[in-house]
Amino acid sequence: MARIAFIVDKDFEDSEFRVPYDAVKKAGHEAVIVGLEAGKPLRGKKGQETVSADTRVQDVRAADFDALVIPGGYSPDHLRMDIHMVGFVRDFFKADKPIAAICHAPWMFVEADIADGRTVTSFPSIKTDLINAGARWVDRPVVEDGNLITSRKPDDLEAFCAALLRQVAQGIALRLGSPRAPEAVSDQLPSIH
Repeated sequence: MARIAFIVDKDFEDSEFRVPYDAVKKAGHEAVIVGLEAGKPLRGKKGQETVSADTRVQDVRAADFDALVIPGGYSPDHLRMDIHMVGFVRDFFKADKPIAAICHAPWMFVEADIADGRTVTSFPSIKTDLINAGARWVDRPVVEDGNLITSRKPDDLEAFCAALLRQVAQGIALRLGSPRAPEAVSDQLPSIH
């Protein structure tokens, strides 16, 4: 059983939290909601979900978990303003643990300075932010570049969850463009738009 952190603040995209959270639990893993304040009710932007953080970010470490999920919506924009949350994400990256970010969540990659040289996708409105941070942006339902897993929107949740659960079970993906990565994978990536 793996222990998977979900970082969440108010106005998260309801389905981008609920679908991966339920998938993680259904697979037999522990899902832990990490927020800025433990116990504080956090409402989704569509009002369909209200959750409370199990713990605050200052009370946990990346070493306590096997993977990290960052739902989209406005939540990542709130979270990237907190130095502890940014450090928490950066520590997952340094430890080479899976980090799954959907929709607006890759904003956190920019703030944590972990996008440079990586191939990612996101909601189109933050594409320029990611490119300016040194990422290669592609328009695909899911992109796995090493330990970074990214998807564009709620329609991509099935592929997003499958990639997350695969990396938790089997280890992180190869870096795209690395000598060990299958050529077919990197050749199929469309160029930057």
